Amino acid sequence: MEARKSTGSLTIMTEIVLPNDTNTFGNLMGGRLMYWMDIAAALSAQKHCNAPVVTASVDNISFENPIKLGNAVHIEAKVTRSFNTSMEVHLKVWGEDLTQQYKYKSNEAYYTFVALDPNRKPRPVPQLIAETPEEKRLFDGALRRRQLRLILGGKLRPDDATELKALFVKE
Repeated sequence: MEARKSTGSLTIMTEIVLPNDTNTFGNLMGGRLMYWMDIAAALSAQKHCNAPVVTASVDNISFENPIKLGNAVHIEAKVTRSFNTSMEVHLKVWGEDLTQQYKYKSNEAYYTFVALDPNRKPRPVPQLIAETPEEKRLFDGALRRRQLRLILGGKLRPDDATELKALFVKE
């Protein structure tokens, strides 16, 4: 299976915040944003592996700035690293006030997806080629983030998390 560049998975999605998308303060509801982010991230993962994918985990979505009614939402998703059957996707989200013409950061997050074969079983995915300094930085940190996800999910013993351990234990 031939490795693929990170740029090949780039997905940019834009939505407009309508009244049904907001809470009583006129802000985009977090759940609606997470739904849109899941769609953008899934499209990115599918572009990388050319297969159906399912969401395996969502990491630390911190809402920095609310997105208001009538504003645009821009979601950028790109695969940062692939493992055996899974892929980590990094998302950046901006709001845009179209009348005042300014963009502002709303949040970032990491989603993990698993590729499926026709029998709905995990299947191998292509390795990722990181090219830019930003892509390389995200690629290098992905193994630590993965180990942390696996520890929190009860699938990896902390003692076996060699990449994470190296940050804290000097031998």
